[in-house]
Amino acid sequence: MKKSLGAKTIVYPTPVFIIGTYDKAGKPNAMNVAWGGLCCSSPPSIAISLRKATYTYGNITERKAFTVNIPSQTHAKEADYFGIASGGKEDKFATTKLTPVKSDLADAPYIKEFPLVLECKLTHTIEIGLHTQFIGEILDVKAEESVLGEGGSIDMEKLHPMLYAPDIRAYYGVGEYLGKAFSIGKQL
Repeated sequence: MKKSLGAKTIVYPTPVFIIGTYDKAGKPNAMNVAWGGLCCSSPPSIAISLRKATYTYGNITERKAFTVNIPSQTHAKEADYFGIASGGKEDKFATTKLTPVKSDLADAPYIKEFPLVLECKLTHTIEIGLHTQFIGEILDVKAEESVLGEGGSIDMEKLHPMLYAPDIRAYYGVGEYLGKAFSIGKQL
């Protein structure tokens, strides 16, 4: 029997996205965001939701661009730090010793040490309530060769992405391979 938990912000899995932006002065910033995911196939697009009070909110509004950086589990502390500190008060890159790299396609930095990056231009802004949803068209996906598998696809076991459990505020690693999507169900 299922127990009602009420209306809450719970969904599993929740990704750990590190959003890269520049402020008005061109200073790079990064923020940990868990409210997000793919939202359109054509054009390829991703949505993230932020509170107006965040420094990144103003940066995206100003620059109309952002990057989505996918950290591996080896950078869990740095990824968490990006969600603790405010870029308006300190240089998060200096503290974490990670490297901001200027995107060739979007007016935003990406993180050199993170294995997977999506470069995005802002296409839609939707006021929802406490959060504003930013939808970005994915202009390019950059991946370290070390996380690529057969045929040039991302290999989840090589990427080692992080997941977030919103109800208990905890990070997890990705589990085991279960089978090919849109294929294993054909066995029924």
